[in-house]
Order: sequence, then C-alpha cells, then structure tokens
Amino acid sequence: MGSALVYAAARTPFGRFNGALAGVRPDDLAAAVLRGVLAKVPELDPAEIGDVVWGNANGAGEDNRNVGRMAALLAGLPVSVPATSVNRLCGSGLDAAMIGSRIIETGDADVVVTGGVESMTRAPWVLPKPSRAFPVGDMAAVSTTLGWRLVNPRMPKEWTVSLGEANERLQEKFSISRERQDAFAARSHTLSDAAWNAGFYDDLVVPVEGIDLARDEGIRPGTTPEILAGLKPVFRPNGTITAGNASPLNDGASAVLLGSEAAADRLGADPIARIAGRGAAALEPQMFGYAPVEAANQALHRAGIGWEDVGAVELNEAFAVQSLACLDAWRIDPEIVNTKGGAIALGHPLGASGGRILGTLAHVLRERRERWGVAAICIGVGQGLAVVLENVSAS
Repeated sequence: MGSALVYAAARTPFGRFNGALAGVRPDDLAAAVLRGVLAKVPELDPAEIGDVVWGNANGAGEDNRNVGRMAALLAGLPVSVPATSVNRLCGSGLDAAMIGSRIIETGDADVVVTGGVESMTRAPWVLPKPSRAFPVGDMAAVSTTLGWRLVNPRMPKEWTVSLGEANERLQEKFSISRERQDAFAARSHTLSDAAWNAGFYDDLVVPVEGIDLARDEGIRPGTTPEILAGLKPVFRPNGTITAGNASPLNDGASAVLLGSEAAADRLGADPIARIAGRGAAALEPQMFGYAPVEAANQALHRAGIGWEDVGAVELNEAFAVQSLACLDAWRIDPEIVNTKGGAIALGHPLGASGGRILGTLAHVLRERRERWGVAAICIGVGQGLAVVLENVSAS
C-alpha cells in the first residue's frame, strides 16, 4: 500500500453563532474553502480529483442531500468529480480525512479533497412527522444546532444526558478543578490571539467572498483565569463548566488536500506531512469526552511510535475538562498541546473542526521542525478519533 500525504490545508475564519457568517449557507461555506484549498495547487487539473469526502454533523437544513457533492458543484469542479458526505458528529471532518487517506493508500485515487462544514447558526428547527394526518394537539419544534434530539425512548437515560452534564460527570470522575479548567481556557485565548498576531494563520485561513471577517470571531484577547472565574456554571448550580471554559457555537469550513506520492508532479507541490496512523475508539456515550485517549493510543501504535516521540498535539477543545482529562491520561507535556490556540477560543463548527486540527498540526510540525504529531477529537455519543502525522521534511 502507498502513503497518503497532506499537500495543502485551508479553512475559513470561524464565525460566532449569529455572527459574521450567519448569512452564509453551509454549502456556500464549503464551496469557498474548497476553492481556497485548490488555489494552493494551481497546477492541478480539477478533473483529476478522484473523490471529495466531506464531513457534516447536522445535515438537517441547507447542508442536506450530500453537502460534499453540493459544495463540489458550487465550487465549479467538473461534474465528473464524485463526492460524498460523512457524519460522525464532531469528528466528521477528521473522519473524512481518514477515509480519504485510505482511498489514497489503496490506490483507488491519487488526489482526494477532504474537509467539513457546519453552520450552527443556520441549523433549522425540525418537527417529527406525525404517524397519521392532521393529529389533534400541538407539536414542538426541535433545534438541530447541538446535542440530542428526538431521542429513542429505548435509550438508557444515563446515555442521553446533555453534553455539559456528561462533562460535569467527567469532572467528578477525575477531580479536575474549576481553576484548572479556567486556566486552560484562558491559555486558549492567549495562544490563539498570539498566533494570529504572529501571522501563523495567514496561510491557512481563506476569506469568504462578500464577508468582512479577517480572523476567528470568538477570540477574546486579554482573557484571564480571574475573568473566567466570575462566570456562573451553566449545567449545574454548583458545577464547574461555564460558557468560558467550553467551546462556543460556530460557523465555518475546513479542507485538507490529500494525495499519493505520485501526485506531487500533477499538483506542482511538495507534501507537508504523511498520515502515519489512525485510531477510532468508543465507550459509554456520557463519557465521550474521554474517548480520544484510546483513539490516540491506537493511532500511535499503528504508526509504530509512542508518546515520547510526539512533538505536537492538536486536541479539539470541546470542553476544558475533557481536554485536561485526556492530557492527564496521556501524561504528556501540556506545552506541546494546541500551541496556536484551540476550539475554546477559535471555535468549534462541528463538521469543520477535524480538518482544522489536522491542517494546523501539519503546519505546526513544519514550523517547529518536529517529526511526529497527533490530532485528536472527542465525539458525542461516546466516540473519539485520532490521526498521527509525520512531518516529511523531518523524517
């Protein structure tokens, strides 16, 4: 089997809920970043793209009916280029890259564009379809923005608690203090702001046409643990999780261009990194925040390395508490984690986050001249994904 290589990555700025990107359809967001990543390899004939694999968590509104295919058509790709959409909730974008890497490795295609999109602002309300026409009584509209909806009554109650309550239980299990969570969250804002100011994201972030948004909308420069300590808990009266130490609701898209070694000539570009290992893990749904632990351990084993070899980690910050639980389990230096900020500050548009962390990791490895890195993400309903990247210039 051949190797799957990362040749380019791009993402849009991430907008706040009801923010600058609120008026942009998710299929248009996806098309914008698809054009953006392909602009990095102008020598590529788009007709040579073997597949488009696109992540999306909701799919209940304008992102319905295979948003990957819609984005490819809207981006102007030839109608002969196939596309599919993937839903593994928060891990959808990383799952898309994992699937795309397998397509490359098996030789089914030499060039695959992967990515993901989410407009949490534009996620619609839905109504369950009645079992018979014109039922008597009211029906409630259900938000599709985030979390459980239209739950099967056969599901055990402990599995279907809210995402926040699940992480409060994780906090209890591992005794992770409010102070640690707030310090972790403040660090996310500090590093995100510093990375933007230093120009790190200039090459990674592509604009959305017609939208005046130059950088991620949720970053709050000057955030400190002391400021965050003043926020009230959201999910329990005496809980530890607040709006400040959890990721917000966001809109955005990301893309990662994968290719074989043989694709370098037609792309007119050198690869950035190699996908060296993949991992998927699952556990009790309410423990979803801890699932990246085993997923990353699997990916490292398949890459043939250990944590002592890893020089950079991109872990999606769904909640500060679950991020800290994972770092504690891995027993790694927290200073190598999310060095350019994380989702608490940058944002977490569900389907786009996997592509964001993978693209960021590839560029961090190159900047820091580290050989090995891990991208990992937790997923609602008790799953986690991880990918090991090898910096090809350091191998």
